[in-house]
Amino acid sequence: MGARKELAPRSRPRGDEYYTPPEVFEALGLTFDLDVCAPRGGIPWIPARRYYSMDDDGLAQPWQGRVWMNPPYSRPRLWAEKFIAHRHGITLINQGKSTWYLKLWAYADAMAMPFTNLVFVGGAVFPPLIFAAFGDECVDALHRVGVVRVRT
Repeated sequence: MGARKELAPRSRPRGDEYYTPPEVFEALGLTFDLDVCAPRGGIPWIPARRYYSMDDDGLAQPWQGRVWMNPPYSRPRLWAEKFIAHRHGITLINQGKSTWYLKLWAYADAMAMPFTNLVFVGGAVFPPLIFAAFGDECVDALHRVGVVRVRT
């Protein structure tokens, strides 16, 4: 018997730092005023003019303009609530049956299921995920990354 070739497994989610791949931003075709959940030093491929890192505590800071939000998946509720209150931007967030998710579903201008399983930078897969958007240009951008439900 020959040696068995092992396939590299995809990473299982660990911790809270999952970086959205550059292809998402290329498809969205938007520049954001603020990335509210960036790691220290920001992420070079995210087209955001400014960012808040964990050191800045994006929840405690004012949000201005069009925001990008990929929140900590272990505790998304407060982030989702602030995103809903801000009402301008796009988030990539995990689906759920929690009150915060049902509120996001009810209030977002649009929500989109990614066209393919999204693989984060580093190989982690964290399904099921959804994009949510507030603002016309953000809703238009979602049509380029997934199957969209627009709130009427």
